[in-house]
Amino acid sequence: MNRKKVIRILLEIIRYVIIIFGAFWMILPFFWLFSASLMSPQELMSDVPKWLPEKPQWNNYLQVLKRIPILTYYKNSLIVAGSVTLLVLLTSSMAGFAFAKLRFLGRKILFSFVLSTMMFPVFIFLIPVYYLMKLFGWLNSYLSLIVPFAVSGYGIFLMRQFILTIPDELLDCARLDGAKEFKIYIWIILPLIKPALATLAILTFIGQWNSFLWPLIVTSTAQRLMTLPVGISRLSLAFSTVETQHLILTALVYQVIPMVVVFLYLQRYYIRGFVLSGFGNL
Repeated sequence: MNRKKVIRILLEIIRYVIIIFGAFWMILPFFWLFSASLMSPQELMSDVPKWLPEKPQWNNYLQVLKRIPILTYYKNSLIVAGSVTLLVLLTSSMAGFAFAKLRFLGRKILFSFVLSTMMFPVFIFLIPVYYLMKLFGWLNSYLSLIVPFAVSGYGIFLMRQFILTIPDELLDCARLDGAKEFKIYIWIILPLIKPALATLAILTFIGQWNSFLWPLIVTSTAQRLMTLPVGISRLSLAFSTVETQHLILTALVYQVIPMVVVFLYLQRYYIRGFVLSGFGNL
């Protein structure tokens, strides 16, 4: 065995060791969260940290269901996250198609304005958007949770970059056959941008599912509309920390499960979307 082959094998071993270590380090918090959700309060608050419960407390999951209306919070989170995700996919794909393939006056200036919205932190817009929601009479309603996030600057940018990789000749052939722009968007663009749509769907769904500050502000007096993160926070406010520490961790497991399921289902599109999105085509 020559020296170059030995070096190559050693480099492969080192690479796999690094990958395995990184994967283990990423999975470790999720493992501890699930393990801690099955511990008793005494085990969780003990001086010596424990990685596994001596006797799994499966009753913790039933206790969470009794302490807070978590199923209602689940329903609200699914409605809000699902609706925002669908609206963002629709608006981003249509706007991305327009910026990438259509020629109209002020296209570059308008796209630059869209990109500029990504430079400002979301906290700047909390007060103006809250005032608009109050002006429209949408506070304490699903509209205030969904409408402000129906358009995403990042989503438009991602769709535009991906659609730029589609050959213009393909669209020109469709136009010669008599297809209008909307039909081109439905039958050609959408099927070809599935990886980018899946990527944007994952990012949007997870972002909305974990959103805390805005739902807390606009549903402060309407418990029936509270989302899961806001509802879990009420668990810590209603009872003492020692009494609810393990239940809060159990509730967090409830919150994490849908995100893991969505990511595992769409992960192959997620990876392909970043590889093929063509971020260099500005």
